[in-house]
Amino acid sequence: MIAGRTTRSMAALAGLTLALGLLAAPLQGRAQVSSYGDKTEGENLNNELPTVLHKVQVTQHLNAQLPLDAQFVDDTGKPVTLGQYFDGKHPAILTTVYYDCPMLCSEEMDGLTSALEMVHLVPGKDFQIVIVSIDPTETPKLAAEKKAFYLRRYGHPETASGWHYLTGQKAAIDAVTKAVGFGYTRVPGPDGRLTQFAHASSIEIATPQGKLAQYYLGVEYSPKDVLLGLVDASGNRIGSPVANILTYCYRYDPQIDKHSLMVVRVVQLGGIVTVASLGGFIFLMFRRDIQLAREQDISLPDKKKSGEMDKG
Repeated sequence: MIAGRTTRSMAALAGLTLALGLLAAPLQGRAQVSSYGDKTEGENLNNELPTVLHKVQVTQHLNAQLPLDAQFVDDTGKPVTLGQYFDGKHPAILTTVYYDCPMLCSEEMDGLTSALEMVHLVPGKDFQIVIVSIDPTETPKLAAEKKAFYLRRYGHPETASGWHYLTGQKAAIDAVTKAVGFGYTRVPGPDGRLTQFAHASSIEIATPQGKLAQYYLGVEYSPKDVLLGLVDASGNRIGSPVANILTYCYRYDPQIDKHSLMVVRVVQLGGIVTVASLGGFIFLMFRRDIQLAREQDISLPDKKKSGEMDKG
């Protein structure tokens, strides 16, 4: 009896182990950004930031004035200044990303778009959305493609006049990122070329006069917070600093010549928790099987004795 139950439990354990292996394989494949022989995973630095991230911060400059005279090119190829999006009456949401980002920027824009879907204000009418590329090599064509993609996702094409995807030269980009307190640095991609950026994720809300009123960090934003931030900023009210818990985007540390895959650490932690939970469940099932078997073994002799007494 015990052997049969134990065999079934072991079979279940084997099946779960196989399933975990199959699940882990695609995750590992996605996380690896070069072949296994090219680079190795970054060193475990415990609570210390990797060297490449020392310059990658978001320092909250509340009430700081944005450089309204900074010159950019919009998604139609038209020269513009940042000040064109601040009319003295309506606030704006500002974010600094780069359109060819393979990791975090898309998550940030997804989070912003999802939050705005539940904010009952209209881009272009009640507020402006200004996205500034930190990569001076990116083009208005690429900006237009990104705008079209997120406008479709937002589901309101009539608000196109409120979405502004800008590209520009390094001087204008630096003026904006310095005012915002957005630190970033170029890093090599998997091919070794300096085509990617290490940066954190944040969006900012600015007053109608172009002063920074509120920061939201990470890649998911509460629609209620965004709405309240826009309402406060429209009244020229400056918010309070938020907890500086940053979500980083980077793939490669040129100082140690190794890939640093922080996402892998999160996946590994989730895997450990999952395996521990499954292990605990299987252990409890083993104990239950053994306990039931013992109870049956005890009851059988009692029945046998009772039968012998009846015969007597």
